[in-house]
Amino acid sequence: MISIDLNADVGEGCGYDSALMQLVSSANIACGYHAGDADTMREAVALAHYHGVAIGAHPSFPDREHFGRREMQLTRAELHECIVAQVRTLAAVAASEGTRLRQVKPHGALYNMAARDAGLAETVAQLPIALLARSQRPRHVAAQALRERQVEPRDDRVRVLRPEQLSVPLVG
Repeated sequence: MISIDLNADVGEGCGYDSALMQLVSSANIACGYHAGDADTMREAVALAHYHGVAIGAHPSFPDREHFGRREMQLTRAELHECIVAQVRTLAAVAASEGTRLRQVKPHGALYNMAARDAGLAETVAQLPIALLARSQRPRHVAAQALRERQVEPRDDRVRVLRPEQLSVPLVG
């Protein structure tokens, strides 16, 4: 049987989180550095938990002014601490709601830079895995997935899909 994870980024102040939670199987919740705050994280976690949606952290560069879309040059230690702080904050919110984090997906410029830079992807993949209790994915596979962006569902190989190969048009 084939299963598809329909995923959305939430907690970013767009006003559609409640409607989206009824449609998705997993959600990446903004952790406050590009959007969101303690209240929006708590609300998004509660909505996801209520609807049985897997909860993920959506960390970014500390860039609220540009919604996390501006590339920043941080040392690996600064970047790791930035990501760990965001994931720990959301993990604490999830725990207070009786649930836990299942995934981490970088946001905006952080995601795009990691897709281009193998070293950065490896740093991003060295997230606080202990906070993701069910994560069994080796770091090198996570880093490769960040770079290649599309995991082949039948095995561990990674491949790239170009927009023209998709059966639905990309928006925006």
